[in-house]
Amino acid sequence: MPNDDMQYHMRMREWRMNEVQNRMAEQTRVKELRDDPIAAAHSTRYTSKIQRLTRFTRNIDSARGDLRIAEGYMNSANDILHRVREIAIQGANGVYTEQETAYMAEEVNELLNELVEIANARNGDGATIFAGDRTGGDAFRVLTGGSPFTNKQVITSVDYLGTAAPGAVEVSESSYINAGLQGNRVFWAEHQQVYANLDTQSFQVQEDSTILVDGIEVDLKSGDSVHSVIAKINASGAAVKASLDPVRNSLALSTTIPHELMLEDGGEGTVLQDLGILGDTGRPPFNYHEDARVSGGSLFDMVINLRDSLYSGDTLQIGGGSLKGLDLAQDNLLSSIANIGAMDERMQVVEKRLAYEIPEIKEKNSKEVDLDLTEAITDLKMLEYTHKAALQTAARILQPTLMDYLR
Repeated sequence: MPNDDMQYHMRMREWRMNEVQNRMAEQTRVKELRDDPIAAAHSTRYTSKIQRLTRFTRNIDSARGDLRIAEGYMNSANDILHRVREIAIQGANGVYTEQETAYMAEEVNELLNELVEIANARNGDGATIFAGDRTGGDAFRVLTGGSPFTNKQVITSVDYLGTAAPGAVEVSESSYINAGLQGNRVFWAEHQQVYANLDTQSFQVQEDSTILVDGIEVDLKSGDSVHSVIAKINASGAAVKASLDPVRNSLALSTTIPHELMLEDGGEGTVLQDLGILGDTGRPPFNYHEDARVSGGSLFDMVINLRDSLYSGDTLQIGGGSLKGLDLAQDNLLSSIANIGAMDERMQVVEKRLAYEIPEIKEKNSKEVDLDLTEAITDLKMLEYTHKAALQTAARILQPTLMDYLR
């Protein structure tokens, strides 16, 4: 029994020494939940919080990098518009021959090609910059055709293929920044207006349904009249104003900021089709009803119009509609650049807050689970001394000989 007792206490002391050594190696005093359940629970929450905050910091770094790339492309587009506007002012002078304005049109046509390249630009990851959250393909589709003014193929129209939803980035708990850019806003010039050609005095929503206005869902109830639909669209937060055309009693939609409207019926609903705004085929923005009147052009439409006016030598159009359209397009582009600056400023503020918050939470976690190395070394040395003393004492007390067993 003395031998068994001595072995038990020595093994317990060896186990305690091993535990202290392991904690020193891992620099933590809580290796398992049973070591300190309360501290372990706090540490789990702190560690999770630190990981989320670190992820937010990485999101901000990535978003700011992408926005800086986008800003560079947009500044290049603005420089091109400066040059196009100079050509428009020069061409509107009226002192140039038709051949000379045709030379100007050639330059505008080349600048248009470069604007399209900028609009379809991609970032370092290969994602399309100006296509909203549809980053896999081109943001714009280019259609070319013959021109009555030249014998070569030129761009006749540029259509947006992206989405109305910006790519959202989470920068703090349940807080998002729309860091994506939609080409139907950045490269647009005029307010768009859509007028249906259908009398809606007796219109009623047939069943509960949803419509999407620039990606924002608007819920409609069975029995809603056209006036209820108008009120709900105006209260949705979308940059659209709905009204009733006093001449035809039809639904009319107009953007409140220059951009191309994206409209669609949600699910199995057909409300916008029944109102004469949309047809039964196509995806936004190619799904308007054939009888609906749609007005408002993009930056590319303005440059194409100027190019054709220069080719034809129409100085009145060059100095009138073309120049005005370019001014609207440039104002909208500058507004988009300013929005990038505002988003970058907000992300800088959030980044500074995260840089302060992460060390504070790490310190709290450290207080819960970190090991006091000085104390651990002292404990280990005490265990070593007591273990050595126990072994020496056991060697003196327990000295069995062959005679002890023969008795």
